[in-house]
Amino acid sequence: MLSQEEAQKIDEELFTEYRFSVDQLMELAGLSCATAVAKAYPVSSLPKSRPSVLVVCGPGNNGGDGLVCARHLKLFGYEPTIVYPKRPSKPLFENLTVQCEKMDILFLPEMPAEADLIDEAYNLVIDAIFGFSFKGAVREPFGSILGTLKKVTVPIASIDIPSGQSRAVCPSVCLSV
Repeated sequence: MLSQEEAQKIDEELFTEYRFSVDQLMELAGLSCATAVAKAYPVSSLPKSRPSVLVVCGPGNNGGDGLVCARHLKLFGYEPTIVYPKRPSKPLFENLTVQCEKMDILFLPEMPAEADLIDEAYNLVIDAIFGFSFKGAVREPFGSILGTLKKVTVPIASIDIPSGQSRAVCPSVCLSV
């Protein structure tokens, strides 16, 4: 696995030397994550009859990766539901949200507070809260969200790295792309 510093250097090289835009990289990351989830947890192998997946998105680029991932999971036959409590007012994120809404992907108004509710309703959780560039203290509502995710028993797939300080979420799969 790459260190935080190595991942940031690769990002910088992709932006400056190869001239990728943020939305290009986000689209590639989200598609790659959805593909990895589909390989690790094929629809036919899910324990619940409904192929439900909870995608928890943070306010930064990792959250954008989660929105793109949800969109592709829908195309792959999953039924994603998104929790997106802190939505940035930037056109890129607004557009990604509209795209998900146009695909009839449900957005929950808040994170289910009980881990049991998540375990009963979903086959898998996608942790798209904080990526490798996250620094600082975890603020609400993400502290509570991470506390709930620590208690779920369904598999968690984290995009980039597990979210939270001291790796608060312990994922079944880490999707580093």
